[in-house]
Amino acid sequence: MARCTAPRNGHRTASGRAACPACGGRYNSYSGYGSNSYSSSSYSSAGGSVGSRGSVGGAGRNARPRWSRAGSSVPYTYAEVRALTPIRESVEKQATLDLRDVFLCHAWDDRQGAAKELHDLLEARGVKVWFSEKDVALGVPLMRAIDKGLANSRVGIVLVTPALLRRLPTEGIADKELSALLAGERLVPIVHNTTYEALREESPLLASRSGLSTTENTMAEVADKLAELVAL
Repeated sequence: MARCTAPRNGHRTASGRAACPACGGRYNSYSGYGSNSYSSSSYSSAGGSVGSRGSVGGAGRNARPRWSRAGSSVPYTYAEVRALTPIRESVEKQATLDLRDVFLCHAWDDRQGAAKELHDLLEARGVKVWFSEKDVALGVPLMRAIDKGLANSRVGIVLVTPALLRRLPTEGIADKELSALLAGERLVPIVHNTTYEALREESPLLASRSGLSTTENTMAEVADKLAELVAL
């Protein structure tokens, strides 16, 4: 009998679950976003049509989501497509609204580091990002500005770093942003320089959401996928 690799490797990255010899075959019954179902119409094989969902549980980068632009060379795993499909559906439902594409939730300590790097990469790809470093004017109450930013963004991304994990127990601003984002189905965790196992220690609910990881993608690839995800 195949042995589960969760105790050693974890299952919270997109490919980690799919690659497990014991759990990979059961992956299609997993949903980090509640009861959403995924049909083969959400993605297509880079080499042709996709058959039954039971045949596409691998972690190889050979899937193309239906929202991927013609001629795009951005690589996806089947697991990533499954995880991002509910977010894309939410984006499409809000297509007629005048909203920012992305709200970037991050730790204060990352504002000039990883958070700014991701912000700059997204903006360079034409993504409209709500980022506290540039969107909170002098004299404006911070929490009220954040509240408006959350309400006026299609998707929330949470940059999970060691700094964020240190901040969450203090129940500061990042924790309040996270609580608001967890209430909806439009949240994409981006795990950077840490693991889902470490995240689970601080926020089991956020760790239950599938997202993207910089252990499997460069930050530029993460930005490419987010840019395609929110493009209308």
